[in-house]
Amino acid sequence: MDKIKYLSRINLFDDLDIEELQQMESIAPITVTKKGTLITSPNKSQKRLYLIKSGKVRMYTISNDGKELTIDVLGTGHVFGEISLFAPGPHYIYSKAIEDSVICSIDKVQFEQTIMEKPDIAIKIIKILSTRLKEMEEMMEQMAYGSVRNKLLFLLNRLSEKFGEPLKVHADDENEWIQLGVKVTHQELASMMGSVRETVTELLNELISEGVVNRTSTRGFFIIHLKRLKETIENTI
Repeated sequence: MDKIKYLSRINLFDDLDIEELQQMESIAPITVTKKGTLITSPNKSQKRLYLIKSGKVRMYTISNDGKELTIDVLGTGHVFGEISLFAPGPHYIYSKAIEDSVICSIDKVQFEQTIMEKPDIAIKIIKILSTRLKEMEEMMEQMAYGSVRNKLLFLLNRLSEKFGEPLKVHADDENEWIQLGVKVTHQELASMMGSVRETVTELLNELISEGVVNRTSTRGFFIIHLKRLKETIENTI
C-alpha cells in the first residue's frame, strides 16, 4: 500500500511536499477497517487522531434511553478523534465504519509535535473543528427534538450535501437527481435517527410516492431529487 499517496490525498496534509509526507508516513499507520467496526468509544482511552482516506464513518452518541443518535457522518479527507485528543475529561462519542474504509491514525504526542513544526496544519485543524462543531450542533438538535419525518429529511439532506453524486435520470430533471455515494439500509437509517426500521420504511415509501426519493435497486443506492427534497424540508418547518 502506497502510504504517501494516501496521505497526500487527505486534505489535512495537502500542502506538504514529498519529503514532509515521507516523515509523516512513519508515524501514521494505515488500516483497512471493515464495515461495522467500532473505531472509537468512551471505553477506549487511546488518544489518536484518525484520518479517512476512503470510506465512510458515522459519529454518534447514546441517549439516556439507550438510542443511538447520529451527530455526523464523515467521508474521504475528514478527520475525527480530535475532541478526545485535545480536550480533557470523558467524551461520550462513538465512531463506526458504515462501509469498508481505509483509515490512518496519528498518536497524540506525535501529532502535537507535528503541529508545532507545521503551524499551517494547526490552522487547518481549527477550521475543521469550527465547521464540525456547527454541523454537530445542527445534527444533534434535529435528532433530539425533530419529528421522525423531519429527522429523516434532515439526514437525507446532510448525506446528499456530503456524499451526493450527480445523476441524470430524465431529460427534464437534468442535474436535479443525485445518488448518495454511500449504501445505507432502512435499518441503518433507523439507527442513525434513533428510530425503528418499520417507521423508516413507511416514511421512505411516502417520499418515494412524492417523487423525492428512489432507489437504483432493492439493495442499491438511494437517489434523491434535490429540489423536491429542499421544498419538502421548507414545507415541514
